[in-house]
Amino acid sequence: MPVNSTHPDYDASLPAWLRARDVIAGEDAVKSAGVKYLPRLDSQSDNEYLGYKSRACFFNATSRTCDGFLGLLFRRDPEVKLPDRQAGVGGAIRVFTDDVDLMGTSLFTFCKGVVGEILAVGRCGTLIDWQSDSESRAYVVRYVAEDILNWQTQRINGRNVVTLIALREVLADGPHGDDPFVLEQTETIRVLKLESLADGGTRYVVELWILAGGHQANGQRKSKHGKLEWKLQESRVPLRLGKPLPLIPFVFHGPRNSLPDVDKMPLADIISVNLDHYRLDADYKHGLHFTALPTAWVSGFDKTTELRIGSSTAWVSDTVGAVAGFLEFKGHGLSTFENAQDRDERLMAVLGSRMLEDTKRVGETADAIELRQAGENSILMTLALSVSDSISQVLRWVYWWNSTEQFPEDVSEDLVLLLINTDFTAKGLTSLELTAIVSAWQAGAISQATMFDLFRKGEVLPTGRTDSEEKNLISQNGRENPTGGLPNGGTTPAATTPPAAAKNQ
Repeated sequence: MPVNSTHPDYDASLPAWLRARDVIAGEDAVKSAGVKYLPRLDSQSDNEYLGYKSRACFFNATSRTCDGFLGLLFRRDPEVKLPDRQAGVGGAIRVFTDDVDLMGTSLFTFCKGVVGEILAVGRCGTLIDWQSDSESRAYVVRYVAEDILNWQTQRINGRNVVTLIALREVLADGPHGDDPFVLEQTETIRVLKLESLADGGTRYVVELWILAGGHQANGQRKSKHGKLEWKLQESRVPLRLGKPLPLIPFVFHGPRNSLPDVDKMPLADIISVNLDHYRLDADYKHGLHFTALPTAWVSGFDKTTELRIGSSTAWVSDTVGAVAGFLEFKGHGLSTFENAQDRDERLMAVLGSRMLEDTKRVGETADAIELRQAGENSILMTLALSVSDSISQVLRWVYWWNSTEQFPEDVSEDLVLLLINTDFTAKGLTSLELTAIVSAWQAGAISQATMFDLFRKGEVLPTGRTDSEEKNLISQNGRENPTGGLPNGGTTPAATTPPAAAKNQ
C-alpha cells in the first residue's frame, strides 16, 4: 500500500468538501464547475449551454451564513487562561500566543482560521512541533481536511490512541531555472507514527516521503508502470528533555468533538438547498429570456416590405383583413419557478441563515427573538464548546513542550484554557438584572470578581478591562465623590468589602 493511500472516510467525504469549497468561494467557482452543479438541458449545444449558465445568478447564502456564524462566535474575544508572564513557562506561552506558527499569526487569528474551516467543511487539524534551529520554541501548523489523507487508531494501555497520521504538504523548492518568479513545488507526505517499544511504551516518529523517479505527467511524477513512486527522504525521532514523545502531537478539530472520525459539515444542508436554488434560477432566467419580450407578428402584409417598430411609423396593408399584433406570454409557468425559489430561501433561513429572512413587520420582544433563534444558537454552542476544547488541547501541548510533566494530559485546565464566546445575543443586562447582581454582591452571596465577570458577559464592562483596573477606576471615582465613594451617599468604598461581609468580620 503506497504512503499516499487515503482513509475510506476521506474518500467518502472528499466530494462534499470540494463542493463546499466551491459554493463558499462564490459564483465564479460554481459556474466554472459547469455541468457538475448545473446540468445541461436536453439537446443543448455548447453555445446554448453557455448562455443558459451565464444568465443564471448564484445567490451565495452559504457564504453569508458562514460569515454570520463566524461573526457571532467572535463577537467577543475568546477568554484565555495562561500562566503568569513572569514565570518561565508563562513567558514561553506568551511568545507562542503572539506568533503561533512562526509567520506572525496571533492565537486569536489562528482560532478564527480553525473555526472558519470547521464551518466550511467540518474538519481540520493542528500539528504541534518544536523549532530547534534558532528560536527553540513550540509552534503549530494547521492542516485543512483535504490534506489529512489517512489516520489510524489503536487501543493502547486501556485507551484509544492515534497511531498514524498521513499529511499532504506542498513544499516550495525555489526558483524554476533562470526565472525567479516561477517556483518549483514538490508534493510530499508527512507521516506521523507511534511505534511500540519493548518496555511497553511508545515513541513518536516522523517520516517525510517525496515523489521520486519516472517522468513528470500532469503535475505528478509517475513510474514506467503508471503508478506513483514515493521515496522515504527523512525519518527522525523528535526528543523532549532527551526522551522521545509518548504520543503524536496532533489535534483534530471538529464541530462536535476532537476525535479523528469525520463529522457532518455544519452547513451541509444549506449547501444542498443553495445549489438547488441556483438551478431553479437558471431555469427561471432561461424562461424569461424567451418569453419576457413581446414579439411582433403580422398577417396579410407583403413579405418583402420592411416593417419598423416605433411611434413614428405605421404599418399599412392593401390586403383586406390584414391584421397585426404582439405575442406575449400569459400563464403561471414562470411563477412556479418563483415559488420554488422562495421556498428554497425559506428553507435556507430555517436551516441556519436567519439573516436571510425578511424583517417582520410586527414587533417582536427580545425574548421572542431569542427563542426563535434557539435552534441556530444550539448549533453554534456545540461548535464553540468543541473548538474551545480542541484549542485548549493545543495550548496544553505547547505548555507541555516547555514544562516537565510526563504526559500532555497532566497539564490541567487550571494552567491553560481557551473558551470561545457562547453568548450570541446582543440584548445585554436589563436594569432589573443589574440591580439583582449588585444586591447579591452587597448581601455577600457572590464575590466582587463574580459580579465583574457577570457585568463583562452582560457587556456592561469592556472585555479587555481587568478586575484590578475596574477597582482602580471605582476608587478614583470615590475620591472625586464628596459623599465618600458611593453614589447613594454611603460610606463603604465600592471597591472593597461588601456591607454584609463587613458586618461578619
